[in-house]
Amino acid sequence: MSFSDYRTALVTGASTGIGAVVVERLARQGLEVHAVARDGDRLADLAARTGCVPHAVDITDTAALTEAVGGLDVDVLVNNAGVSRTGNILTADEWAVDEQVAVNIQAVLHLVRLLMPGMVKRDLGHIVNISSIAGVYNFGGNTVYHATKAAVHTLSRQLRVDGFGRRVRVTEICPGRVETEIFGRLLGDMEEAQRRFFDGYESLKPEDIADAIEFAVGTPPHVNIGHIEILPTLQVPGGLAFERRAG
Repeated sequence: MSFSDYRTALVTGASTGIGAVVVERLARQGLEVHAVARDGDRLADLAARTGCVPHAVDITDTAALTEAVGGLDVDVLVNNAGVSRTGNILTADEWAVDEQVAVNIQAVLHLVRLLMPGMVKRDLGHIVNISSIAGVYNFGGNTVYHATKAAVHTLSRQLRVDGFGRRVRVTEICPGRVETEIFGRLLGDMEEAQRRFFDGYESLKPEDIADAIEFAVGTPPHVNIGHIEILPTLQVPGGLAFERRAG
């Protein structure tokens, strides 16, 4: 599907990182881009740079989200917004569970519920879900994040079933470590996150993820790129641990 077949796009988590770069790319391709995020000031700056339509909305507020975007005809939906919290299920508190479920999967489900029927009716559309290697590989920590991203992974496959027979494409982008603010929010300290997660590492950049999205959306209409796993060359996922006990 060439970009000329699409007129509108909607990107969540659009005020910074991957989302902001994707907004810039889609706008450059000539689409009317609706940018959704909580930070109104950053959205205003993005709108000034790209001409996007800003929506300062908390995507966990389903009523507000529905009011803001429920009536739109969106051809390309990029579910990018995501949050993570430290710790496994043994240390997680109620807020860590509820927030990650609300942002990482509940909002995605509602946006698809609101916008995919229009794609099916028009026989045209593309849904891009940003998941994570945490959704397909098991490694220590961030258990709730793993669970929510695994849900996005399964949902992405299921949407192809739900839209069967219509020209609605679904792509899951499954990144490894990307240099974004999510790690700073995870620790509550952007400088510490820079030292711990990025200094000395060849991490992915938001532009690398935008490249993949631009490729998937720009493929011919008979092609559906279902799953793209993107990692830094020097990062490998997964691992095996086996505790040895004597006696």
